[in-house]
Amino acid sequence: MGVIGEAWDWLATGSHWSGGDGVWHRLGEHLFLTFVCLAIACAVALPVAVLLGHIGKGGAIAVNISNAGRAVPTFAVLVLLLLSPLGTHGEWPTIIALVLFAIPPLLTNAYVGVSEADREVVEAARGMGMTGGQLIRRVELPLAFPLIMTGVRTAAVQVVATATLAALPGGGGLGRIITAGFRLTDTPQVVAGAVLVAGLALLVEGVFVVLGLVLDPMRRKTGRPAAAFRRPPADQAPKAPALTS
Repeated sequence: MGVIGEAWDWLATGSHWSGGDGVWHRLGEHLFLTFVCLAIACAVALPVAVLLGHIGKGGAIAVNISNAGRAVPTFAVLVLLLLSPLGTHGEWPTIIALVLFAIPPLLTNAYVGVSEADREVVEAARGMGMTGGQLIRRVELPLAFPLIMTGVRTAAVQVVATATLAALPGGGGLGRIITAGFRLTDTPQVVAGAVLVAGLALLVEGVFVVLGLVLDPMRRKTGRPAAAFRRPPADQAPKAPALTS
């Protein structure tokens, strides 16, 4: 039958989906962990990126520092946190490691989106007497929305895929299915767990693509296509690279 067929049989077995170690329970844990980490990362990165993009100062340094953090493996960060005093505080080491991993695409895309907003539109709004806060809310954020959503989508997919590491220190999530398969030398279960994680990542990406299309304020007003699917002209390339998945 082969490993693929056996993995399909594992997924088709109803007993594997119910109970405390079942797929539905592990899926709920995985989604909860993803939501918490993404929410914290957005709360930390987006205000900083929007402010730096608005004032046009310090953004390049912040983006470079943030991107430099991507060179550090998430697993290494998790191990260090587990060995620290935080290691005794439940899921917090995993949450912190995943938040640090999610910040770079959020920070970079939001900063690029706000700082590269159409200058003519921004200056016209400033000439109309808008305050800094009004300029951010009513002009720069709507113009930057597609790139901001691209950063959120990228971060969400990365967190979903990397949250499997939560199983290594005994946390929850779909990674527990994979680690249990390794422990039992059950290759079909390992493959089935990997398929579930990959399928969830694709589903999350699709959901955020749809949200980006539906919630884009400028698209509702002008009918513009989502910028996530457009490449900027060569003479309008952003000053810092926008991260996409």
